[in-house]
Amino acid sequence: MNIDTARARLRPVSAMDIDDLVHLDSDPEVMRFVSGGTPTPRTVIEDWVVPRAESERRMYGTGTWVLCDPATEAFLGWASLRTPRHSRRPELELSYRIRRTVWGRGLATEAAFALMAFAFDHLDTERVFASTVAGNMPSRRVMEKLGMTLSGIHVGDETVGTGMPTHPLHLGPDRYEVEYQILKTEWHRRSLRWSSASDLTA
Repeated sequence: MNIDTARARLRPVSAMDIDDLVHLDSDPEVMRFVSGGTPTPRTVIEDWVVPRAESERRMYGTGTWVLCDPATEAFLGWASLRTPRHSRRPELELSYRIRRTVWGRGLATEAAFALMAFAFDHLDTERVFASTVAGNMPSRRVMEKLGMTLSGIHVGDETVGTGMPTHPLHLGPDRYEVEYQILKTEWHRRSLRWSSASDLTA
């Protein structure tokens, strides 16, 4: 299913997008908060990323959508809705990745808004959440513009020298994750004030 926004078209990812996905993940700035700047191996994209997205689409109607320029079909990035593997709740995880050449234009917000509308209006979804490392302020601003609120801080088994869990405030901002969420009830309440996705592109 294609989804059109004010300035872009989202279409389901396929094997034809592998070259663009590899190129996107080869930019160290794009990958800074994902892998520390390390590119994703092509084999991972071919054998895991794309097949997993296609499986998600077949099973749940979710997955990954490629973000394209509607006039030229140029690849701009991607956005996804993923069903958590170990959750029984009707929830979806939102994520997005945009080419550095189009950063600052609000395209991540626009694409994410469109997928959230799809999740709440067409799928049996009660909660959408997204996470990033605490220092990734541009991504956090996208989540906040979407009406999401901070719902958790995740340190995992992070320890510093002592073998004991460390409070996140004692770690650098790239050493722990923050999670944001929006519930269906809040989405519909906010939707009454949002006339279109173009309101979020600033």
